[in-house]
Amino acid sequence: MFDPGPADPVATAFEAQRDRLRAVAYRMLGSHADAEDVVQEAWLRLSRQDAAAIGNLAGWLTTVVGRISLDVLRSRRHWPEAAYDDPLSELVVTADDGPALEDEAALADSVGLALLVVLESLRPGERLAFVLHDLFAVPFDEIGRILGKSADAAKMLASRARRKVQVTERPAAGGRRRREVVDAFQAAVRGGDFEGLLRVLDPEVKLTVDTHDGVFVTLGATKVVAGAQRFSGAAARHRPVLVDGLPGFVSWREDGTPLSVFAFTVAGDRIAGIDAWIDPGKLAMMNLPEPAPEVVGER
Repeated sequence: MFDPGPADPVATAFEAQRDRLRAVAYRMLGSHADAEDVVQEAWLRLSRQDAAAIGNLAGWLTTVVGRISLDVLRSRRHWPEAAYDDPLSELVVTADDGPALEDEAALADSVGLALLVVLESLRPGERLAFVLHDLFAVPFDEIGRILGKSADAAKMLASRARRKVQVTERPAAGGRRRREVVDAFQAAVRGGDFEGLLRVLDPEVKLTVDTHDGVFVTLGATKVVAGAQRFSGAAARHRPVLVDGLPGFVSWREDGTPLSVFAFTVAGDRIAGIDAWIDPGKLAMMNLPEPAPEVVGER
């Protein structure tokens, strides 16, 4: 990683933009590793420029990061076998045991699994236009220059992307409220309260379960409730976590081996999406927190 020298004003200015540039690249690519590579390449390009001639450094860097990210997205389309890192390596699972982890700014800065899944379905140009304009307020004329199109064409791409995103996007609940909804879901599962589950699940909830035999999708609250026993299973220990910013929980067996990881997309007061990982091999690859001692033996 680049280490700026204290006497280098260009390096200092770049470092001040690093977090924002990394956020742009990550939202474009959905990969922390690729985002770091893109930001490093942006620095190399800046180091070859006469920085004094750049009137708006932040805008210039955003344009460069956008162009590099666009090239990466297009190359993924050409060579799909090398399209993405193993998504498990990208999951960030952290303990969520207190109010300090419910900081709204931190949650707002994260990209949930649901949004990344939708963004991956967009064409490269659509994704760039949507991310840069809707998430980072980059003007359409600048986006058009990155794409080699007019501002109106960039606006149309963003509008098309926005329609696709809005099919699944709903107003998000606050961090504390999201955790309360997930806690209500867990309580209903453990108590066998199927009516309670129906109250907390959106009628069109989507459940995606990654198992040893493949990925299975269930649509609709009634069908999800019918298979609710899988949410508890042989779990002896539970711990609330954040999975890429989404509220969730990890479960372990009596012997301490991980049983499952769940992440929940909460819209308003209901759960609109559930992502679950129960494949033992994949769970073993995840960097999970330790079981919380105070919940040992919880059933």
